[in-house]
Amino acid sequence: MQPKSTSKFSEYTTFLETSYDLSFSDYASLHQWSISQQAAFWESIAAFFSIDFDMPYTAVFEPVTPFWQTKWFSGAHLNYAHHIFRNATPKRSALVYQSENGYTEISWTQLIAKTVVLQQYLKDRGVSQGDYVVCYGINSPETIAAFLATNAMGAVWSSCSPDFGTHTVCERFAQLNPKVLFAHKQYSYGGKSFDTSQKIAEIVHNVPSIKATLFLDNHTIFDDAPKTVSDIIFTPVPFSSPIWTLFSSGTTGKPKAIVHGTGHMLLEHLKALVLHQNVCEGDRYFWYSTTGWMMWNYALSSLLCGASLCLYADGPTHPTPDALWQFAFRAGIHHFGGGAVYFQQQMESNSLFLSKTDFSFLKTIGSTGSPLSATVCRNLQQQFPKTQIISLSGGTDVCTAFVGGHPDLPVYPGELQCKMLGAPVEIWNEDGEEIKNSAGELVLSAPFLAMPISLVDDPSFERYQQSYFMKFNAVWNHGDWASSTENGGIIIYGRSDATLNRHGVRIGTAELYAALELFCGIDDSLVIHLHDKSQDRLMLFIQSDKEFDEVQIKAHIRKMCSPRHVPDVIFHAPEIPYTISGKKVEIPVKRVLLGEKIEDVVSLDALKNPNAMQWFLEAFG
Repeated sequence: MQPKSTSKFSEYTTFLETSYDLSFSDYASLHQWSISQQAAFWESIAAFFSIDFDMPYTAVFEPVTPFWQTKWFSGAHLNYAHHIFRNATPKRSALVYQSENGYTEISWTQLIAKTVVLQQYLKDRGVSQGDYVVCYGINSPETIAAFLATNAMGAVWSSCSPDFGTHTVCERFAQLNPKVLFAHKQYSYGGKSFDTSQKIAEIVHNVPSIKATLFLDNHTIFDDAPKTVSDIIFTPVPFSSPIWTLFSSGTTGKPKAIVHGTGHMLLEHLKALVLHQNVCEGDRYFWYSTTGWMMWNYALSSLLCGASLCLYADGPTHPTPDALWQFAFRAGIHHFGGGAVYFQQQMESNSLFLSKTDFSFLKTIGSTGSPLSATVCRNLQQQFPKTQIISLSGGTDVCTAFVGGHPDLPVYPGELQCKMLGAPVEIWNEDGEEIKNSAGELVLSAPFLAMPISLVDDPSFERYQQSYFMKFNAVWNHGDWASSTENGGIIIYGRSDATLNRHGVRIGTAELYAALELFCGIDDSLVIHLHDKSQDRLMLFIQSDKEFDEVQIKAHIRKMCSPRHVPDVIFHAPEIPYTISGKKVEIPVKRVLLGEKIEDVVSLDALKNPNAMQWFLEAFG
């Protein structure tokens, strides 16, 4: 008989048994209860995490047609930042920070003091509940404090990383009419220093609603006077009041400004981090991200769980290719997260430090941004035999994951372990029918708490409906091509609008990329299917320092995948284009190859390597 699990998930199921007289034979039956009895489920989550409601709710779940207008926790008021600061303690650091200036740990006393100073600044500039505050800054302790100061007073946050170009930033911030801009005048990346003063001046000039700018790297603004949590003003807001606005990638035109709800994010992130990733009080949590990616917001919520949040403000491979792992070892990180592309590159780098270092303290490795291949998953598991490998799939639209990990379920390489609690995930065919064990569209068949409460400047919900509810009648279509498995897991094959429709059979691009990872000498790849009335061409672009044999590559793909995967033509590209958050730019490349103007399909300064995109225009435009 196996010993009973001591995970937080097991603690939750025990709570259901003792407090609600509910027991479930397996995870599938618990998940089914969580989506069929949403009022009972989310009420149990609020109770399990002892949520402080400043005003009580009158109803947990009031379904409405169309279901994006469902009402959650009607009447309730609360404050997200309050739930973070109730974990303040002298027993552990609030933040752990690595930058070009070295390693430091920030106490809760220090974080509180910074938050009080920044909140007073906002108050003096007339910021109040519902106003927007924006940030053009790095992932630093001061940025965390700026968010907490903003949120505590009921204002709404939005941020961009300084590696975004000013056109993209202005395009985003101008939609919000923010009152105050927080910014860093300087930052370092990859051993180089960058001055952003001119960029900041351009942003302020082009976003006239900004009336005040505060530079977070001006440390003279922070005094040494002792502060306590009681010095912070916590303004309770309605459950569905905006907490932050995130932006879609901007690779298909003007980015969507996606608004999330305060109570929605509070409950969803506690559920996702504590139950599905087993983040415990006293753990140290790290996810490599910039302030412009939703994973910054997601990781920030580890503070809700009583964890210390770990921040790294430089390139992931600077000053050494294994810099993040050295940081993880020094900081004693328990949960280490990053993009799937990063893990692929790391497993190919053969780090001597990794091979000789004991990482038995590492509880989970989290991966998102794109599908994590089975090969990379196995390599990670071999490198970290005592660590659980967790793949997440969700997105900016929900600022969480639909499918992800489970501390007490087995990990099958290439699969995501489970549909997450409260997420009514199904896989549908083109006829709108649920299917099992074959690929189709990932949908939400019922309301989900983490769905955005609105899009900016969309009062009639017209753009909201067009973005998520057009393919199937009144059902959220997420745009992922996926399938369920006999293990109860999910396989993500890539974006459904980038799948390869070969001879009537749709194939996920992730399958082909996974096969090419195993071909010696190929550093990266991009596959594009040009399929319309006039043509049917599968184009493969290879990034490699070596000369490649086209016949061998085709034979490899035929063997590893199928004849349908074999490209018609193969090109050598100097570089594969990526968004700043690390996703391959498939759809914009396809549209450029079909003759569209580059400015109509992609914002170049929203890309990590815009010159890579320029090559496609010059070569095929």
